[in-house]
Amino acid sequence: MKLTRRSLLSGVAAPAILQQPKNKPNILFLLSDDHSYPYLGVYGARWMSTPTLDRLAAEGLRFDRMFTSSPQCVPSRAAFMTGQSPVAVRVGRFNTPLPPDVKSLPEYLRELGYYTGVCGRYFHLDGVIKAGPITQRVYEKYGLKTWNKRVDYLDVSPQGQTPARFREFLSRVPRNTPWFLWINFSDPHHVWDKDAGHVNPAAIELPPHLPDLPGVREDLARYCGEIERLDSLVAENLEVLRKSGQEENTLVLFAGDNGMAFPHGKGSLYDPGLHVPLIVRWPGRGRTGVTDALISGEDLAPTFIEAAGGKPPERMTGRSFLGLITGGSYQPRKYIFAQRLHHGNQPFTANTKSAGFDLGRCVRSDRWKLIYNCTPYMEYQPTDSARDPSWQQIVQAHAEGKLPPAIERAYFQRPRPVIELYDLAKDPGELNNLAGDPNYKAVQEELIAALTEKMIIDFDFLPPPTAD
Repeated sequence: MKLTRRSLLSGVAAPAILQQPKNKPNILFLLSDDHSYPYLGVYGARWMSTPTLDRLAAEGLRFDRMFTSSPQCVPSRAAFMTGQSPVAVRVGRFNTPLPPDVKSLPEYLRELGYYTGVCGRYFHLDGVIKAGPITQRVYEKYGLKTWNKRVDYLDVSPQGQTPARFREFLSRVPRNTPWFLWINFSDPHHVWDKDAGHVNPAAIELPPHLPDLPGVREDLARYCGEIERLDSLVAENLEVLRKSGQEENTLVLFAGDNGMAFPHGKGSLYDPGLHVPLIVRWPGRGRTGVTDALISGEDLAPTFIEAAGGKPPERMTGRSFLGLITGGSYQPRKYIFAQRLHHGNQPFTANTKSAGFDLGRCVRSDRWKLIYNCTPYMEYQPTDSARDPSWQQIVQAHAEGKLPPAIERAYFQRPRPVIELYDLAKDPGELNNLAGDPNYKAVQEELIAALTEKMIIDFDFLPPPTAD
Protein backbone atom coordinates (compact mmCIF):
# COMPACT_ATOMS: atom_id res chain seq x y z
CA MET A 1 0.00 0.00 0.00
CA LYS A 2 1.29 3.43 -0.92
CA LEU A 3 0.08 6.77 0.42
CA THR A 4 1.60 10.01 -0.75
CA ARG A 5 0.74 13.23 1.03
CA ARG A 6 0.42 16.32 -1.09
CA SER A 7 0.18 19.90 0.15
CA LEU A 8 -2.93 20.67 -1.85
CA LEU A 9 -4.65 22.53 0.96
CA SER A 10 -3.13 24.75 3.57
CA GLY A 11 -3.79 23.83 7.17
CA VAL A 12 -4.31 20.10 6.62
CA ALA A 13 -4.89 18.46 9.98
CA ALA A 14 -2.31 16.05 11.32
CA PRO A 15 -3.40 12.52 12.24
CA ALA A 16 -3.31 13.31 15.98
CA ILE A 17 -5.85 16.08 15.43
CA LEU A 18 -7.87 13.84 13.15
CA GLN A 19 -8.39 11.42 16.02
CA GLN A 20 -9.92 14.01 18.36
CA PRO A 21 -13.64 13.43 19.00
CA LYS A 22 -16.05 15.42 16.87
CA ASN A 23 -19.76 15.56 16.17
CA LYS A 24 -21.13 12.82 13.96
CA PRO A 25 -20.50 13.80 10.35
CA ASN A 26 -23.13 14.20 7.71
CA ILE A 27 -22.50 11.77 4.85
CA LEU A 28 -23.02 12.63 1.18
CA PHE A 29 -22.61 9.68 -1.19
CA LEU A 30 -22.36 10.71 -4.86
CA LEU A 31 -22.59 7.84 -7.35
CA SER A 32 -21.99 8.05 -11.09
CA ASP A 33 -23.23 5.34 -13.45
CA ASP A 34 -20.94 3.12 -15.59
CA HIS A 35 -17.88 5.22 -14.80
CA SER A 36 -14.52 3.51 -15.33
CA TYR A 37 -11.09 4.53 -14.11
CA PRO A 38 -9.19 6.56 -15.44
CA TYR A 39 -11.87 8.82 -16.92
CA LEU A 40 -11.34 11.94 -14.83
CA GLY A 41 -8.74 14.63 -15.33
CA VAL A 42 -7.23 13.90 -11.93
CA TYR A 43 -6.58 10.29 -13.00
CA GLY A 44 -4.67 11.44 -16.07
CA ALA A 45 -7.44 11.77 -18.67
CA ARG A 46 -6.12 15.12 -19.90
CA TRP A 47 -8.35 15.10 -22.98
CA MET A 48 -11.40 15.90 -20.83
CA SER A 49 -12.34 18.65 -18.38
CA THR A 50 -13.54 17.65 -14.89
CA PRO A 51 -12.57 20.59 -12.67
CA THR A 52 -15.06 19.88 -9.87
CA LEU A 53 -14.04 16.28 -9.26
CA ASP A 54 -10.38 17.15 -9.75
CA ARG A 55 -10.72 19.80 -7.04
CA LEU A 56 -12.59 17.40 -4.76
CA ALA A 57 -9.66 14.98 -5.11
CA ALA A 58 -7.18 17.76 -4.38
CA GLU A 59 -9.09 18.59 -1.19
CA GLY A 60 -9.36 14.97 -0.09
CA LEU A 61 -8.01 11.48 -0.61
CA ARG A 62 -7.88 9.97 -4.09
CA PHE A 63 -8.11 6.19 -4.35
CA ASP A 64 -6.39 4.66 -7.36
CA ARG A 65 -7.55 1.06 -6.92
CA MET A 66 -11.24 0.92 -6.08
CA PHE A 67 -13.10 -2.09 -7.52
CA THR A 68 -16.84 -2.68 -7.47
CA SER A 69 -18.23 -6.05 -6.41
CA SER A 70 -19.90 -6.57 -9.76
CA PRO A 71 -19.60 -5.05 -13.24
CA GLN A 72 -23.36 -4.36 -13.25
CA CYS A 73 -25.54 -1.69 -11.67
CA VAL A 74 -27.91 -3.74 -9.51
CA PRO A 75 -25.54 -6.20 -7.80
CA SER A 76 -22.86 -3.54 -7.42
CA ARG A 77 -25.25 -1.24 -5.55
CA ALA A 78 -26.41 -4.14 -3.40
CA ALA A 79 -22.82 -4.51 -2.18
CA PHE A 80 -22.53 -0.77 -1.52
CA MET A 81 -25.64 -0.81 0.65
CA THR A 82 -25.01 -4.04 2.58
CA GLY A 83 -21.25 -4.48 3.00
CA GLN A 84 -21.62 -7.96 1.52
CA SER A 85 -21.33 -9.49 -1.92
CA PRO A 86 -24.41 -9.49 -4.19
CA VAL A 87 -24.48 -13.30 -4.08
CA ALA A 88 -24.43 -13.28 -0.27
CA VAL A 89 -27.47 -10.95 -0.14
CA ARG A 90 -29.27 -12.82 -2.93
CA VAL A 91 -29.32 -10.01 -5.49
CA GLY A 92 -28.45 -11.62 -8.79
CA ARG A 93 -31.17 -10.40 -11.14
CA PHE A 94 -32.42 -6.95 -12.09
CA ASN A 95 -35.98 -7.76 -11.07
CA THR A 96 -34.94 -8.91 -7.60
CA PRO A 97 -35.34 -6.27 -4.88
CA LEU A 98 -33.01 -6.24 -1.92
CA PRO A 99 -34.58 -8.96 0.27
CA PRO A 100 -36.64 -7.50 3.15
CA ASP A 101 -34.65 -9.49 5.71
CA VAL A 102 -31.32 -7.99 4.53
CA LYS A 103 -30.49 -4.84 6.46
CA SER A 104 -29.28 -1.85 4.48
CA LEU A 105 -26.80 0.91 5.23
CA PRO A 106 -29.50 3.59 5.79
CA GLU A 107 -31.12 1.39 8.41
CA TYR A 108 -27.85 0.97 10.30
CA LEU A 109 -27.34 4.73 10.17
CA ARG A 110 -30.88 5.37 11.40
CA GLU A 111 -30.04 3.37 14.52
CA LEU A 112 -27.11 5.75 15.02
CA GLY A 113 -29.43 8.76 14.94
CA TYR A 114 -29.22 9.69 11.26
CA TYR A 115 -31.90 11.10 8.96
CA THR A 116 -31.47 9.22 5.68
CA GLY A 117 -32.40 9.59 2.05
CA VAL A 118 -31.92 8.51 -1.56
CA CYS A 119 -32.51 10.65 -4.66
CA GLY A 120 -31.70 10.96 -8.34
CA ARG A 121 -31.88 8.30 -11.05
CA TYR A 122 -33.33 4.96 -9.97
CA PHE A 123 -31.11 3.32 -7.35
CA HIS A 124 -31.98 -0.23 -8.51
CA LEU A 125 -32.63 -1.97 -5.19
CA ASP A 126 -36.44 -1.98 -5.12
CA GLY A 127 -36.97 -4.26 -8.11
CA VAL A 128 -38.05 -3.28 -11.62
CA ILE A 129 -39.33 0.29 -11.95
CA LYS A 130 -42.13 -0.65 -14.36
CA ALA A 131 -42.87 -4.21 -13.33
CA GLY A 132 -45.13 -6.40 -15.44
CA PRO A 133 -48.41 -7.65 -13.96
CA ILE A 134 -47.02 -10.98 -12.70
CA THR A 135 -43.93 -9.41 -11.13
CA GLN A 136 -46.01 -6.62 -9.60
CA ARG A 137 -48.39 -9.12 -7.99
CA VAL A 138 -45.46 -11.00 -6.48
CA TYR A 139 -43.99 -7.75 -5.14
CA GLU A 140 -47.30 -6.88 -3.49
CA LYS A 141 -48.02 -10.39 -2.22
CA TYR A 142 -44.72 -10.65 -0.37
CA GLY A 143 -44.08 -6.99 0.45
CA LEU A 144 -40.83 -6.88 -1.51
CA LYS A 145 -40.67 -3.15 -2.29
CA THR A 146 -39.23 -1.89 0.97
CA TRP A 147 -37.17 1.25 0.41
CA ASN A 148 -39.95 3.64 1.40
CA LYS A 149 -39.51 2.09 4.85
CA ARG A 150 -35.71 1.84 4.83
CA VAL A 151 -35.11 5.59 4.37
CA ASP A 152 -36.74 8.82 5.56
CA TYR A 153 -36.62 10.52 2.15
CA LEU A 154 -37.06 8.70 -1.16
CA ASP A 155 -37.11 10.30 -4.60
CA VAL A 156 -36.54 9.00 -8.12
CA SER A 157 -36.17 11.76 -10.69
CA PRO A 158 -33.83 12.81 -13.52
CA GLN A 159 -30.30 13.69 -12.51
CA GLY A 160 -30.80 17.33 -13.45
CA GLN A 161 -33.23 17.68 -10.55
CA THR A 162 -30.78 16.44 -7.91
CA PRO A 163 -29.74 19.90 -6.65
CA ALA A 164 -33.40 20.74 -5.99
CA ARG A 165 -34.01 17.37 -4.36
CA PHE A 166 -30.89 17.86 -2.21
CA ARG A 167 -32.23 21.21 -0.99
CA GLU A 168 -35.61 19.61 -0.28
CA PHE A 169 -33.96 16.81 1.67
CA LEU A 170 -31.95 19.25 3.78
CA SER A 171 -35.11 21.22 4.57
CA ARG A 172 -36.62 18.10 6.10
CA VAL A 173 -33.68 17.06 8.27
CA PRO A 174 -34.62 17.61 11.95
CA ARG A 175 -32.53 20.19 13.76
CA ASN A 176 -29.26 18.94 15.28
CA THR A 177 -29.60 15.63 13.45
CA PRO A 178 -26.81 14.14 11.29
CA TRP A 179 -27.88 13.01 7.84
CA PHE A 180 -26.98 10.58 5.07
CA LEU A 181 -27.98 11.20 1.45
CA TRP A 182 -27.21 8.97 -1.51
CA ILE A 183 -27.42 10.92 -4.80
CA ASN A 184 -27.54 8.83 -7.98
CA PHE A 185 -26.51 10.28 -11.34
CA SER A 186 -27.30 8.69 -14.70
CA ASP A 187 -24.17 9.96 -16.48
CA PRO A 188 -22.18 8.43 -18.14
CA HIS A 189 -24.63 5.55 -18.64
CA HIS A 190 -25.36 4.48 -22.19
CA VAL A 191 -26.99 5.92 -24.42
CA TRP A 192 -24.31 8.66 -24.74
CA ASP A 193 -25.47 12.09 -25.86
CA LYS A 194 -23.53 13.83 -28.62
CA ASP A 195 -23.75 17.28 -27.05
CA ALA A 196 -23.00 16.46 -23.39
CA GLY A 197 -19.39 17.68 -23.50
CA HIS A 198 -16.61 18.88 -25.76
CA VAL A 199 -14.12 16.04 -26.12
CA ASN A 200 -11.91 15.71 -29.19
CA PRO A 201 -11.93 12.05 -30.36
CA ALA A 202 -8.40 12.38 -31.76
CA ALA A 203 -7.00 13.47 -28.38
CA ILE A 204 -8.19 10.41 -26.45
CA GLU A 205 -5.57 7.93 -25.27
CA LEU A 206 -6.94 4.49 -26.10
CA PRO A 207 -6.52 1.60 -23.64
CA PRO A 208 -4.75 -1.52 -24.94
CA HIS A 209 -7.95 -3.58 -25.16
CA LEU A 210 -9.63 -1.25 -27.70
CA PRO A 211 -8.54 -1.10 -31.35
CA ASP A 212 -7.94 2.32 -32.88
CA LEU A 213 -11.04 2.68 -35.04
CA PRO A 214 -13.02 5.87 -35.80
CA GLY A 215 -16.15 4.51 -34.15
CA VAL A 216 -14.26 3.61 -30.98
CA ARG A 217 -12.90 7.13 -30.69
CA GLU A 218 -16.27 8.72 -31.46
CA ASP A 219 -18.09 6.64 -28.86
CA LEU A 220 -15.38 7.32 -26.27
CA ALA A 221 -15.66 11.05 -26.96
CA ARG A 222 -19.40 10.94 -26.29
CA TYR A 223 -18.82 8.87 -23.16
CA CYS A 224 -16.22 11.31 -21.84
CA GLY A 225 -18.54 14.18 -22.73
CA GLU A 226 -21.16 12.75 -20.38
CA ILE A 227 -18.55 12.65 -17.61
CA GLU A 228 -17.91 16.35 -18.24
CA ARG A 229 -21.65 16.96 -17.81
CA LEU A 230 -21.60 14.83 -14.66
CA ASP A 231 -18.82 17.04 -13.30
CA SER A 232 -21.07 20.10 -13.70
CA LEU A 233 -23.92 18.37 -11.87
CA VAL A 234 -21.61 17.40 -9.02
CA ALA A 235 -20.60 21.06 -8.81
CA GLU A 236 -24.24 22.13 -8.45
CA ASN A 237 -24.83 19.64 -5.65
CA LEU A 238 -21.66 20.60 -3.82
CA GLU A 239 -22.78 24.22 -4.05
CA VAL A 240 -26.05 23.24 -2.33
CA LEU A 241 -23.96 21.70 0.43
CA ARG A 242 -21.76 24.78 0.72
CA LYS A 243 -24.70 27.16 0.91
CA SER A 244 -26.33 25.01 3.61
CA GLY A 245 -23.44 25.86 5.92
CA GLN A 246 -22.81 22.17 6.62
CA GLU A 247 -19.83 21.54 4.36
CA GLU A 248 -17.27 21.49 7.17
CA ASN A 249 -19.03 18.62 8.95
CA THR A 250 -19.83 16.52 5.88
CA LEU A 251 -17.93 13.51 4.63
CA VAL A 252 -18.31 13.48 0.83
CA LEU A 253 -17.62 10.26 -1.06
CA PHE A 254 -17.76 10.09 -4.85
CA ALA A 255 -17.56 6.79 -6.73
CA GLY A 256 -18.67 4.97 -9.86
CA ASP A 257 -21.12 2.07 -9.60
CA ASN A 258 -19.31 -0.10 -12.19
CA GLY A 259 -17.35 0.27 -15.40
CA MET A 260 -18.02 1.65 -18.86
CA ALA A 261 -20.34 0.03 -21.42
CA PHE A 262 -17.52 -0.80 -23.85
CA PRO A 263 -15.86 -4.10 -24.75
CA HIS A 264 -13.86 -5.43 -21.78
CA GLY A 265 -15.92 -3.10 -19.57
CA LYS A 266 -19.42 -3.24 -18.07
CA GLY A 267 -20.64 -6.81 -17.83
CA SER A 268 -17.11 -8.24 -17.77
CA LEU A 269 -14.74 -9.06 -14.93
CA TYR A 270 -11.78 -7.29 -16.50
CA ASP A 271 -10.58 -4.14 -14.77
CA PRO A 272 -12.49 -1.72 -17.07
CA GLY A 273 -15.70 -3.35 -15.83
CA LEU A 274 -14.77 -3.11 -12.14
CA HIS A 275 -12.16 -0.37 -11.66
CA VAL A 276 -13.89 2.92 -10.83
CA PRO A 277 -13.03 6.35 -9.40
CA LEU A 278 -13.21 6.87 -5.64
CA ILE A 279 -12.64 10.22 -3.94
CA VAL A 280 -13.24 11.05 -0.26
CA ARG A 281 -13.21 14.53 1.25
CA TRP A 282 -13.71 15.09 4.97
CA PRO A 283 -12.72 18.64 5.98
CA GLY A 284 -10.54 18.79 9.07
CA ARG A 285 -10.80 15.08 9.75
CA GLY A 286 -9.67 13.31 6.60
CA ARG A 287 -6.25 13.58 5.08
CA THR A 288 -5.25 14.53 1.56
CA GLY A 289 -3.18 12.55 -0.89
CA VAL A 290 -3.30 9.46 -3.05
CA THR A 291 -3.51 5.79 -2.06
CA ASP A 292 -3.17 2.61 -4.09
CA ALA A 293 -4.77 0.40 -1.41
CA LEU A 294 -7.14 -2.22 -2.81
CA ILE A 295 -10.72 -1.19 -1.99
CA SER A 296 -13.85 -3.28 -2.62
CA GLY A 297 -17.43 -2.15 -3.16
CA GLU A 298 -18.22 -4.17 -0.04
CA ASP A 299 -16.07 -1.76 1.98
CA LEU A 300 -18.22 1.37 1.67
CA ALA A 301 -21.01 0.41 4.09
CA PRO A 302 -18.70 -0.54 7.00
CA THR A 303 -16.67 2.63 6.39
CA PHE A 304 -19.76 4.84 6.59
CA ILE A 305 -20.98 3.05 9.71
CA GLU A 306 -17.66 3.46 11.47
CA ALA A 307 -17.47 7.14 10.46
CA ALA A 308 -20.91 7.58 12.04
CA GLY A 309 -19.62 6.17 15.34
CA GLY A 310 -20.99 2.66 14.94
CA LYS A 311 -19.44 -0.78 14.75
CA PRO A 312 -19.82 -2.65 11.45
CA PRO A 313 -21.73 -5.91 12.04
CA GLU A 314 -19.84 -9.18 11.79
CA ARG A 315 -21.98 -10.35 8.88
CA MET A 316 -20.38 -7.71 6.67
CA THR A 317 -17.48 -9.13 4.68
CA GLY A 318 -16.52 -5.60 3.67
CA ARG A 319 -13.66 -3.94 5.53
CA SER A 320 -13.83 -0.36 6.81
CA PHE A 321 -11.15 1.90 5.38
CA LEU A 322 -11.91 4.77 7.76
CA GLY A 323 -8.42 4.52 9.23
CA LEU A 324 -6.98 5.03 5.77
CA ILE A 325 -9.02 8.23 5.44
CA THR A 326 -8.24 9.66 8.87
CA GLY A 327 -4.73 8.44 9.55
CA GLY A 328 -5.77 5.74 11.98
CA SER A 329 -5.03 2.03 11.83
CA TYR A 330 -5.87 0.15 8.67
CA GLN A 331 -5.20 -3.42 7.60
CA PRO A 332 -4.79 -3.50 3.80
CA ARG A 333 -6.69 -5.99 1.69
CA LYS A 334 -4.78 -8.76 -0.04
CA TYR A 335 -7.59 -9.47 -2.51
CA ILE A 336 -10.76 -8.03 -3.96
CA PHE A 337 -13.51 -10.23 -5.42
CA ALA A 338 -16.25 -9.66 -7.98
CA GLN A 339 -19.22 -11.52 -9.40
CA ARG A 340 -20.79 -11.47 -12.87
CA LEU A 341 -24.53 -12.19 -12.81
CA HIS A 342 -27.61 -11.97 -15.03
CA HIS A 343 -28.05 -8.56 -16.64
CA GLY A 344 -31.24 -6.75 -17.59
CA ASN A 345 -34.84 -7.91 -17.56
CA GLN A 346 -35.09 -9.84 -20.82
CA PRO A 347 -35.87 -13.57 -20.73
CA PHE A 348 -33.22 -16.09 -21.71
CA THR A 349 -33.54 -17.34 -25.30
CA ALA A 350 -31.47 -19.38 -27.74
CA ASN A 351 -30.08 -16.09 -29.10
CA THR A 352 -29.08 -14.54 -25.77
CA LYS A 353 -25.48 -13.37 -25.74
CA SER A 354 -23.12 -12.66 -22.87
CA ALA A 355 -24.38 -9.08 -22.56
CA GLY A 356 -27.66 -10.44 -21.19
CA PHE A 357 -26.51 -13.56 -19.41
CA ASP A 358 -23.09 -14.58 -18.20
CA LEU A 359 -21.87 -16.11 -14.95
CA GLY A 360 -18.38 -15.67 -13.58
CA ARG A 361 -16.27 -14.80 -10.58
CA CYS A 362 -12.89 -13.17 -10.15
CA VAL A 363 -10.22 -12.48 -7.58
CA ARG A 364 -7.62 -9.73 -7.92
CA SER A 365 -4.48 -9.03 -5.92
CA ASP A 366 -1.95 -6.21 -6.27
CA ARG A 367 -0.46 -7.81 -9.36
CA TRP A 368 -2.59 -10.76 -10.45
CA LYS A 369 -6.15 -11.33 -11.68
CA LEU A 370 -7.90 -14.70 -11.98
CA ILE A 371 -11.25 -14.94 -13.78
CA TYR A 372 -13.47 -18.00 -13.48
CA ASN A 373 -15.92 -18.29 -16.42
CA CYS A 374 -18.87 -20.55 -15.67
CA THR A 375 -20.72 -19.93 -18.95
CA PRO A 376 -17.81 -19.95 -21.42
CA TYR A 377 -19.94 -20.86 -24.44
CA MET A 378 -21.93 -17.63 -24.38
CA GLU A 379 -21.15 -15.51 -27.45
CA TYR A 380 -19.44 -12.33 -26.31
CA GLN A 381 -21.24 -9.02 -26.75
CA PRO A 382 -20.59 -5.74 -24.91
CA THR A 383 -23.32 -4.73 -22.49
CA ASP A 384 -25.64 -1.94 -23.73
CA SER A 385 -23.49 -0.72 -26.65
CA ALA A 386 -23.58 -3.59 -29.18
CA ARG A 387 -25.35 -1.45 -31.79
CA ASP A 388 -22.97 1.48 -31.47
CA PRO A 389 -20.22 2.30 -34.02
CA SER A 390 -17.45 1.10 -31.69
CA TRP A 391 -18.62 -2.51 -31.52
CA GLN A 392 -20.00 -2.61 -35.05
CA GLN A 393 -16.64 -1.54 -36.45
CA ILE A 394 -14.83 -4.07 -34.24
CA VAL A 395 -17.12 -6.80 -35.60
CA GLN A 396 -16.42 -5.62 -39.15
CA ALA A 397 -12.68 -5.63 -38.56
CA HIS A 398 -13.02 -9.17 -37.18
CA ALA A 399 -14.89 -10.28 -40.30
CA GLU A 400 -12.14 -8.79 -42.48
CA GLY A 401 -9.35 -10.36 -40.41
CA LYS A 402 -7.91 -6.97 -39.44
CA LEU A 403 -7.91 -7.15 -35.64
CA PRO A 404 -4.67 -7.66 -33.69
CA PRO A 405 -4.48 -11.30 -32.50
CA ALA A 406 -4.80 -10.38 -28.80
CA ILE A 407 -7.99 -8.38 -29.38
CA GLU A 408 -9.32 -11.07 -31.71
CA ARG A 409 -8.94 -13.62 -28.90
CA ALA A 410 -10.43 -11.29 -26.30
CA TYR A 411 -13.77 -10.86 -28.07
CA PHE A 412 -14.23 -13.68 -30.56
CA GLN A 413 -12.73 -16.81 -28.99
CA ARG A 414 -15.39 -19.49 -28.33
CA PRO A 415 -15.50 -21.12 -25.96
CA ARG A 416 -13.71 -18.77 -23.65
CA PRO A 417 -11.26 -20.33 -21.21
CA VAL A 418 -12.84 -21.42 -17.94
CA ILE A 419 -9.83 -19.99 -16.09
CA GLU A 420 -8.02 -16.82 -17.10
CA LEU A 421 -4.91 -15.52 -15.33
CA TYR A 422 -3.30 -12.14 -15.96
CA ASP A 423 -0.12 -10.45 -14.81
CA LEU A 424 -1.47 -6.92 -14.43
CA ALA A 425 1.97 -5.39 -14.04
CA LYS A 426 3.07 -6.59 -17.48
CA ASP A 427 -0.34 -6.90 -19.14
CA PRO A 428 -2.70 -4.15 -17.86
CA GLY A 429 -5.01 -4.74 -20.83
CA GLU A 430 -5.65 -8.34 -19.66
CA LEU A 431 -4.98 -9.79 -23.09
CA ASN A 432 -2.35 -12.49 -22.45
CA ASN A 433 -3.91 -15.39 -20.55
CA LEU A 434 -1.31 -17.24 -18.45
CA ALA A 435 -3.66 -19.87 -17.01
CA GLY A 436 -2.17 -23.34 -17.24
CA ASP A 437 1.38 -22.07 -17.70
CA PRO A 438 3.55 -24.10 -15.28
CA ASN A 439 5.63 -20.99 -14.57
CA TYR A 440 2.60 -19.47 -12.83
CA LYS A 441 1.16 -22.57 -11.21
CA ALA A 442 1.74 -21.32 -7.65
CA VAL A 443 0.04 -17.97 -8.39
CA GLN A 444 -2.93 -19.70 -10.03
CA GLU A 445 -3.35 -22.09 -7.11
CA GLU A 446 -3.13 -19.24 -4.58
CA LEU A 447 -5.85 -17.23 -6.33
CA ILE A 448 -8.11 -20.25 -6.81
CA ALA A 449 -7.83 -21.01 -3.09
CA ALA A 450 -8.72 -17.41 -2.19
CA LEU A 451 -11.68 -17.39 -4.60
CA THR A 452 -12.92 -20.75 -3.33
CA GLU A 453 -12.91 -19.47 0.24
CA LYS A 454 -14.88 -16.40 -0.80
CA MET A 455 -17.44 -18.50 -2.66
CA ILE A 456 -17.90 -20.79 0.34
CA ILE A 457 -18.41 -18.04 2.91
CA ASP A 458 -20.81 -16.23 0.55
CA PHE A 459 -22.83 -19.43 0.04
CA ASP A 460 -22.27 -19.01 -3.70
CA PHE A 461 -24.54 -21.10 -5.94
CA LEU A 462 -21.78 -21.76 -8.50
CA PRO A 463 -19.43 -24.74 -8.20
CA PRO A 464 -15.96 -23.76 -6.99
CA PRO A 465 -13.07 -23.70 -9.46
CA THR A 466 -10.40 -26.38 -9.44
CA ALA A 467 -6.64 -25.95 -9.41
CA ASP A 468 -6.17 -28.64 -12.07
